[in-house]
Amino acid sequence: MLNKSYRVSGGQKLSSPRSKPSQAVPRSPFPRLGAALLGSRSLPAFGGGKQFIRRPSHTRPVTAAAAAQQQGTNRRRAALEEARMNKDLQAAGSLRTQLTNLFRLAINKAYPDLTDEPVVAACNNPKFGDYQCNNAMQLFAKLKGKEGAPKAPRDVASALVANLPPNELLSETSLAGPGFINIRLSNEFLSKRVSEMLKLGLQPPFSPDLSSKKCVVDFSSPNVAKEMHVGHLRSTIIGDTICRTLELCGAQVLRLNHIGDWGTQFGMLIQHMSELTPSADGGATGDESISDLMELYRAAKKRFDEDEGFKQRAREAVTALQSGDEKSLRMWRAICAASRKEFAAIYERLGVRVEERGESFYNPMLKAVVEELKEKGCAEESDGAICVFVEGQSIPLIVQKSDGGFGYASTDMAAIKHRLEVEKADWIIYVTDAGQAQHFDLVFSAAKKAGWIGTPESKAKIDHVGFGLVLGEDGKKFKTRSGDVVRLVELLDEAKARCTDTIRTRSQETGETVDEASLEHAASAMGYGAVKYADLKSHRMTNYKFSFDSMLDLKGNTAVYLLYAHARIAGIARKAEKDIDALAASTPIVVAHQREVDLALHLSRFPEAMEDMLQELTPNRLTDYLYELSERFNAFYVDCKVLGSEEEGSRLQLVEATARVMRQCFSLLGLIPLYRI
Repeated sequence: MLNKSYRVSGGQKLSSPRSKPSQAVPRSPFPRLGAALLGSRSLPAFGGGKQFIRRPSHTRPVTAAAAAQQQGTNRRRAALEEARMNKDLQAAGSLRTQLTNLFRLAINKAYPDLTDEPVVAACNNPKFGDYQCNNAMQLFAKLKGKEGAPKAPRDVASALVANLPPNELLSETSLAGPGFINIRLSNEFLSKRVSEMLKLGLQPPFSPDLSSKKCVVDFSSPNVAKEMHVGHLRSTIIGDTICRTLELCGAQVLRLNHIGDWGTQFGMLIQHMSELTPSADGGATGDESISDLMELYRAAKKRFDEDEGFKQRAREAVTALQSGDEKSLRMWRAICAASRKEFAAIYERLGVRVEERGESFYNPMLKAVVEELKEKGCAEESDGAICVFVEGQSIPLIVQKSDGGFGYASTDMAAIKHRLEVEKADWIIYVTDAGQAQHFDLVFSAAKKAGWIGTPESKAKIDHVGFGLVLGEDGKKFKTRSGDVVRLVELLDEAKARCTDTIRTRSQETGETVDEASLEHAASAMGYGAVKYADLKSHRMTNYKFSFDSMLDLKGNTAVYLLYAHARIAGIARKAEKDIDALAASTPIVVAHQREVDLALHLSRFPEAMEDMLQELTPNRLTDYLYELSERFNAFYVDCKVLGSEEEGSRLQLVEATARVMRQCFSLLGLIPLYRI
C-alpha cells in the first residue's frame, strides 16, 4: 500500500500499516489517536468530527454463564489445535523428540493415571549430561496425597528411570537435585545417527515432516513507484528463510509478495504525469526507472499538498482509475511494470523467489467480503462506516469507509479469506514490522469472528511474524546523511564492493591469482551473505545496528567467517581425494575422543534447530546452531588429526557431515557456500 491514508477528525491521517516496513519505531497502526482515545470504546469518524460509537448489538442476548462456557470451549479447542501443530513441527529423527517419546512411555507405565507430557531439554552444562528430563517435581505435586504416592520428587524420578523401555539411545542416567534426570547418550548411537544423516540427507525424518501441509507466507511487500530500502530487507530475508525451512520439510509453500499496487496515491501520480506529458498515455511506457518514479511521486505529492486545484483533479483521476478508464489503467500498468522490473533485480541479487499478488488482485472481492461480514453479524455500521468490533480491542477494524471506499483492512480481510478458502492454506504467516501487530490481531480476530478460522471445519494456523528496526551505528534509525532512507540497492553494492577489495588484497598478499569470474562469485556470495546473516542472527524482535565493519569481520559470528570456515572444511575432504559416499558405505563412524563425541552430538541436534525455528519462527535459532557447529568443528580439528591418522576413514565422514550440515544451514539462510576463497 503506498501511503494509503484515511482522514480522521482534525485533519490527521491513518497511514497504511504496510507503507513503511520497519523504518518507523514499532507502534500501533493507528499512531495518532492518543492515549486517552485508546482507552475508550470510540474513535474519531473518518471524514468528519463525529465519533464511531459502538451501537448496541441486536443479536439475541447471551447469559454470562453461557458466554463463559463458550470461551472455555474456545480456549480448549485453541489449545488442542496448538498442540496438534506443535506435534507436526517435531522431527521423528530429533534426539529431543525421541527422548520425549521414551519418557512418555515411562510416565504412562509408572503412573498410568497421569497424562503429563515429558519435559526434555538439552543440559546447560555438558558435564552433567547431554539432556535432562525435568518432570519429577510437577508429577510429584499431582500425586501428592493420593494412596501410595511417592514420598519425594526423587522417588518419582527414580520410578521414571526404572520404567524406561529398552533402547539404544541412552548410555547412562543419573539423578540430581530434587529430581532432575540427567541423560547421557550412547556413543554408538551418535555414530549411527551421523552415518544415517550422511546417507539419507537432512530431509524428514531429520526435519519435521510437513509434506501434507500447504503454507502461505506473505513477506517483502514493497510499494509500487517507490524504491526498496533497508526497511524492506528484514521482511524479505526473514520471510525467505521461513519459506526455505518449510520447503525443506516438504511443505507446499506459496511465497506471496503483497505489493502496494493500488490506492489513491496512483491518482495523484497519474494526474501529475498526464499534465507533464499530455499524450495518450501520459508519457508512461514502463521503461521509467524507479528513481524517476520516486522523483515524480515527490513532485506529485508536493503539488497535492499545496495546490487545491491539482488535489481535486487527482481525486477525479482516482475515480477514473477505479472506474476502469483505459488511459488510467494503461498508465497504472506502466508504473507497475517499471517498479516490478526494479524489484526483480533486487530479488535476483538476494536469491529470493516471490509470487506477486498485490492489493489490486483482491479488489473484485472487497464488496462481497464486507457483505458477508454484515450478513454474519460480524460487521456493523457506525456513523456511515462499516466496522468489526473485536472484544478486548479499543478500536475497530474498519472494513468500509463512510464514503463507501475500501482501505487496507478490507484488502487484508479479502486476502485472508482467499488464502483460507481458495488456496486451502493450513498455515498462513505474515512477515511485517512489529508495529503492525495490533492491525493483524484485529484482522485475525475479525476472521475468527466470521468463522473463517478457529472452527472444527477451519483448523488453519495463522501467525504474525513481527520484527524490530534496522539502526545505524549511532543507535538511531538507519538513514543517509541527508536524512533519507538507505536504498537497498546501494547497501548491497557497498557490501559487494568491500568484499571485492578484501579478496583482491588477500590474493595479493598470498600471491594467488583470482580470475574475474571467481572474484565476482565470491564477492557476491560474501557481500550479500554478510548483509543477510547480520540481520538473521539477531532475534527478529530486537533492533539491530547495521555495521559493514562488524558484518564483514573475518572473526566471530559473521557470514564471512562461516564461509571461510566451510571453504577450509571442504579443502580437507578435497585433499583426502576419497569418495566420501563410498567410504560411508564401507567404513563405520566411531566416536571415541571427547571432541568427536561433542561434534557428533551437535550434528545430531540439527533437527532440533529446525524444530525450534519453526515453532518460534525465529531464524536466529539456525544461525546460533550454525556458529556453534563451526566452533565444535574447530575444537575437533585441533585435537583430532584427520588426514593420515588411523581413524582417517571415520573422521573424514565427520568432516563431510559437518560440511553438509553447514551447507544445509547456508541454504536455509539464503547464503551461497564457497569451496575456495
